[in-house]
Amino acid sequence: MLIWLFVVCGAWALAFAQYRLLAASGGPRTAVPFVLRGTALTIILALLFDAPIGFARHATPYAALDVSASWRAIGGNALWQRAVRSADSVGGDTLLLVGDSLRSGKPPAEPADAAMRAAPLVERAIGSGRPVVFITDGRVDDPERLTELPSGSRVVLIEGTPNRDAAITSLDTPSAVISGDTIALVTVIAAGGAGAGAGQFEITLDGVPLAGAKVDSLAPFAEREIRLRAVIVGAPGVRLLRAVLQTMGDGTPANDTLFASLDVARGASAVFVSTSPDFDSRYALDVLRGTLAVPTRGYFRVAPGQWRTEGAMSPVGEAEVRRALVDAPLAVIHGDTGLFGPPRALTHGALTLMAPPAQKGDDYYATSAPQSPLASTLAGMPWDSLPPVEIGQPGSDHEWIAVNARRGRRFDERPLVVGSSHPRRIVIVSAIGLWRWKFRGGRSAEAFTALWGSIFDWMTGDAHDVRLARPASAWFRAGEPVRWRRGSSRDSTATIILQRRGTVSAQVDTLTVRFTGESGMGESAPLPAGIYETHITATGGETRSNPDDGLLVVNASAEWLPRHATVRSGAVGAAAPSGRAPSARTVWWLFAVAIGLLCAEWLMRRQIGLR
Repeated sequence: MLIWLFVVCGAWALAFAQYRLLAASGGPRTAVPFVLRGTALTIILALLFDAPIGFARHATPYAALDVSASWRAIGGNALWQRAVRSADSVGGDTLLLVGDSLRSGKPPAEPADAAMRAAPLVERAIGSGRPVVFITDGRVDDPERLTELPSGSRVVLIEGTPNRDAAITSLDTPSAVISGDTIALVTVIAAGGAGAGAGQFEITLDGVPLAGAKVDSLAPFAEREIRLRAVIVGAPGVRLLRAVLQTMGDGTPANDTLFASLDVARGASAVFVSTSPDFDSRYALDVLRGTLAVPTRGYFRVAPGQWRTEGAMSPVGEAEVRRALVDAPLAVIHGDTGLFGPPRALTHGALTLMAPPAQKGDDYYATSAPQSPLASTLAGMPWDSLPPVEIGQPGSDHEWIAVNARRGRRFDERPLVVGSSHPRRIVIVSAIGLWRWKFRGGRSAEAFTALWGSIFDWMTGDAHDVRLARPASAWFRAGEPVRWRRGSSRDSTATIILQRRGTVSAQVDTLTVRFTGESGMGESAPLPAGIYETHITATGGETRSNPDDGLLVVNASAEWLPRHATVRSGAVGAAAPSGRAPSARTVWWLFAVAIGLLCAEWLMRRQIGLR
């Protein structure tokens, strides 16, 4: 109302000033032009300020229907039909289908989306200012976003009868091993809303039984971890692991199987030797495996003359350890680096020496990363929050310093990490206590991984030139992006040809993955569940192709896994709905009326002799 009061008063005041003050001699003949001018100015000012021209109307709500596959996991077709009828009863003019994407249309015969993301729905509702009636089974990936919906929105939760179900939620396995290695396999299983019966769990390698265990019954939504060890034998190459869970009365077979790829090699690409195993060596070895994803073998000396292989802890002779160091493309020696003789003369590939100080000394704090081949990766290190370490003297046989440290952050400065690039790549870490970075967690733990990851990634730079992009994980799930790890640091793009196993046709899909930043990682769009054979061509400094195909494993989506509902029925949303009255600029004919009035006024002014 205030806008209209201003518009009317302003428009007629201007008309009065023009006709009654400036053109007072016109007399009664100016009455009609005066009215025309006042009316035209009223419309023009209303358009200028976009004044409301009606009463506010309540916005029609959207009907939104969850179309994720979790309906089929918890209630089947009967529950889905209830949801469809509930969506129809909303009476909205638009039905939005919400899952791994947002679209409008008719409900599908069977829900099949591999995710349930509320974010696109929230953005659509906020953009239009319309509330939403959201029908769902409650398994929403980002439920916190629903609080951002316009006020007047509500959630309708349709719950089914809990069923007995047991599912494999994860499988932790090395991505690359050496033939003959003993590996640890860690599996997590979970129960549905009515618990799960007892049964049997088994892992096979290319169809051959590898390990197994009996499974006891589980309480509703309980989880259990199964740890197994197995010896990997057979021909080298990319092999297929298959984990299968069979329980009594299981109601959802789709979540009872999980596949993973396993790269089996003839020999180790990296050898880690520790003469005095501790947390430093353990955590550095974990990063070595995770960063390179190449066959890695570790050896620990548990007593003078007694060596064990990392993982299986089986005895191994000192001569075999020495031979592994000599043949390794990448060797890491921790502890007594001179046990087998001068390490530079013993090894032939890239070399990392972890040489702790001979005796306990003062605390030193990492403070900076000078210019070096590792500087780009270490530039963002949280120096002020890193715990202290103890540092020895690395000697003078190095070309550059990667990390500096100061005693008490103020006094004596010493190099913590040094290296050489010629004639081969060598890095020396003369410190003990880096494990404290990992123990502290948070950004400090990330700094530990960044430090060792940058060291190992640079150390294998020459060797990486013969490697190509590869999946960053042994397995993925449908509905989540597929992450790829760059091979050579010079590769910027990888072209990946995928052919799904088990299909009759020879149809192939082609993906293009671009690697940006220092992480060496790239992403491609989610894929349907299946086992894909890959052929990869990398482009960077040169174009290279792999002679052997690999495997990309995509399992059924997480929508099939048992989980609690993450939302409840009721009102949601705090954003203001649009509900605004229609405004002057939305009525096109007001522009025509204003022009017509001004033209009529001009004609009448000419007739009475006014300009």
